[in-house]
Amino acid sequence: MKKIWFVLLMLGVSVVFSTAAPAVDVKFGGEFYAAGVYLDKTTLTKDHGPSTAFYFQRLRVKTDFIAAPGLTLITRFDAMERVWGATRSTPGTTQSADSAGTTAENENIAMDWAYINFKLPVGTFDVGIMNDGSTGTVFGNSLTSAARIKYSYPIGSFALNLAYTMAKDGSYSTVNTSSTSADADNDKYGIEGVYTWKGGKAGMQINYYRYANTRPSSNYKRTYYLVTPYAIAKIGFLDLQAELNYAGGKYYEYDSTISDVKLQNMSGWLDATATFGPVYFGGTFAYVSGDDPNTSDKREGGTLTGGRDWSPTLIMWNYDRSKWFGELASSATTGNGFGTSGMANAFLYQGRFGVRPMEKLDITASITYANTDKKPANYVSDKYGYEFDVTASYKITNNLAYMLGVGYLWTGDYFKGTSDSNKVQDDYMVINKLTLTF
Repeated sequence: MKKIWFVLLMLGVSVVFSTAAPAVDVKFGGEFYAAGVYLDKTTLTKDHGPSTAFYFQRLRVKTDFIAAPGLTLITRFDAMERVWGATRSTPGTTQSADSAGTTAENENIAMDWAYINFKLPVGTFDVGIMNDGSTGTVFGNSLTSAARIKYSYPIGSFALNLAYTMAKDGSYSTVNTSSTSADADNDKYGIEGVYTWKGGKAGMQINYYRYANTRPSSNYKRTYYLVTPYAIAKIGFLDLQAELNYAGGKYYEYDSTISDVKLQNMSGWLDATATFGPVYFGGTFAYVSGDDPNTSDKREGGTLTGGRDWSPTLIMWNYDRSKWFGELASSATTGNGFGTSGMANAFLYQGRFGVRPMEKLDITASITYANTDKKPANYVSDKYGYEFDVTASYKITNNLAYMLGVGYLWTGDYFKGTSDSNKVQDDYMVINKLTLTF
């Protein structure tokens, strides 16, 4: 498969570089935000954990260098992503979850993307380090940077997309001189078909994962597939979104005689919003399967999540809260609370009401309830809790918006862990955010 991609790439590159590029046009776009946030408690254990409040910001800039019609070099960087006045992070080598740079690099400047986009009669190619982790609707998405080769070919209202992603390389090189294995890479292969019509689109993506980075140390690899059908549609006053994800295959595929462990993980959501003039109503149902503690030969949870990019609430599963505060749990449920990777092992039900009293102002109130799919062994309850959120967004100019939000969490008894004598406490958060888009 790698050889096929290499041949296609070389054919495309030969055509591209045979085209003269006498001048370069440059286009900029991006986002800057600055926010202030207050969280009443940093742990859900009763009478524990201080409150915390701080300001933070991030600058993200995307630049397109148009060398010739149909040939573009695309880059993106993040800069000054930091808490105001806080100590800088210790330099390291671990890539941030949503960036190609480390946390310390993002606090100064980190390049996330650098790839070429070229259009040929046989389709469009993207080659380099670019965005990965985006499929269908926002549910389940956890955008990050990865080395990829993408191909797209449109046929009327239909498009065929192919992709190869090098998620992790374990080959011997100057930056990995300790490698003793010739097969320790993490590779992903994808195919997607998308049909678009006025007011919506529907598609299906199938990814195959062969993750072999654990073969040298643990004698197993992961080989599984992910099937994702989705649809987005506007029907009169109703906006609908739906997505289903199913991951199956081998979670542990051993090279030895140890029995393999199957992967059977599922997630999905259904979201609807009805708009009547300045007023709108909406509801969301979301599900991510959890791991059954009674099935040691199967892994039903832990691979799929609701994604970092889907923030249904201000506290329970929210990008800003998780990125800038980290996990929110109790001392009895550390590692099993509201984590940093998105909703997991949960059913979520949400109703919301909104009003736009003027063109530039949008006010939304929502009530959300969540409980586990599979209650961990000996836990006293499956209830994560209820959350009530109110947010108001005001568009100061076409490019500048201000948001104020307040969320209150009625903590569920799930956070008591395995003992009913453990006490939990409610929590609330206030956030205001100024966002410039350009």
